[in-house]
This record gives sequence, structure tokens and C-alpha cells, in this order.
Amino acid sequence: MSKSNTIPSAGPDFEHLLAQEVVIEAAAGDGPSGAQRIEPDHSPRAPHAGAAPAPALLPGADLQREVEQFLYLQAELLDAKQWQAWMDLFDAQGIYWMPVERSQTEWEGSPSIFAEDKLMMEIRKGRITHPNAWSQAPMWETNHLVSHVAIESADAQQIRVRSRFHMMELRRDTVRHFGGSYRHTLVRDAAGALRIRLQRVDLFNGQAPFDYVLQIWV
Repeated sequence: MSKSNTIPSAGPDFEHLLAQEVVIEAAAGDGPSGAQRIEPDHSPRAPHAGAAPAPALLPGADLQREVEQFLYLQAELLDAKQWQAWMDLFDAQGIYWMPVERSQTEWEGSPSIFAEDKLMMEIRKGRITHPNAWSQAPMWETNHLVSHVAIESADAQQIRVRSRFHMMELRRDTVRHFGGSYRHTLVRDAAGALRIRLQRVDLFNGQAPFDYVLQIWV
């Protein structure tokens, strides 16, 4: 949280911007608008060049190896801003949940930092990729590390996995750190590929003060 309550004076440039009308839905053929127009080189919305690599699994690779590669792929898709490909890792009933406290056991009827099904993920993706998403204008990158992958249980219906993560988030010249644990419930689709039924994210610094809220999945 900011330690100062002083509001900077509005200079001519700032007053000029306030006087303009922001059009959310631009007409076809119009040039960039909003944050895209102000800082086109700093927009995080465009995915990095080239798709993130698919996990290279050899025939007969064991379950531990398969699960590890799946979690690494998920981290790479987030860092590459391949939002749709990341969302496609969830099955139709998939839930992404980040509780406020580790003691929480369910997301319905209790506060959460994130509690999103696939429809809510689509809404978030649409908001952060909109040309007028001012919060996304500054240079913004993330870097995920995933480790300590352990399979807690596995049967024909589902696989339960726990792991640790560390994410660095760069916004202009400021770096924030988020760390904690993942708990995944994985299932297989009709083709036998792993899909996420539930991803629980427990931040060890979730109660810390931050200058701005999380805009995207951790």
C-alpha cells in the first residue's frame, strides 16, 4: 500500500487526457486506442512470439514425469501470455481457486482472491486483452518456477498433486514476488490427456499489502 496520501497535481497533459472521451467499442478500421495508443510498446496483451512448447513425453514415460511436464507447460503458457492455451488445460468443470487463508476448505460462501470457472476465466481474459485496459499498459512480464512436484494419490478417475511455486512479476521497474503451493486435481479427457479439474493456489504472502491487485492468474 502507498505510504503517502498526497495526490500529484494534474498537469496540462493529464488534464488533456481527462477531457477526452474514452470510447470502449471503437469503429472498424480505427487505430489503437486507450492504453494501446498511449504505450503500444509496453502492452503485455500480445502473446510472445511462437507457441509454448508442448511437453515431450516418450512412450511409457511414468506418471511422475507426465505430471511434472504438464505443470511446467502450464507455467510456460502463463509466462508466454498464451491465455487461451492455458485455459484449455482445464476441463469443462475446471475451477481455479486462490483462497484468502490456508484454512479454507471451499470457495462457495467464503471470500477468495480468485474463484473462477471457465466462464469467469473467459471474462478475465476479455478484460485484460481489451485495447482500453489501462491497468495493462505498463511493461509487464512474469516468470514462474515450479518444483517439489509430488503425487499424493492416483487412480482411474483422478490424480491429486501438490507442488511449490515462485512467481516474479515485473511491472515497469518494480518486481513483486509471489510464492506458495499448488494443489491440483487432474483428470483425463477422452483422448487420455491430462486436464485440470481443480487448481488450488495458496499464497504464503497472500495477506501482504500490495500497491495494486493481481490482474492475472498466478
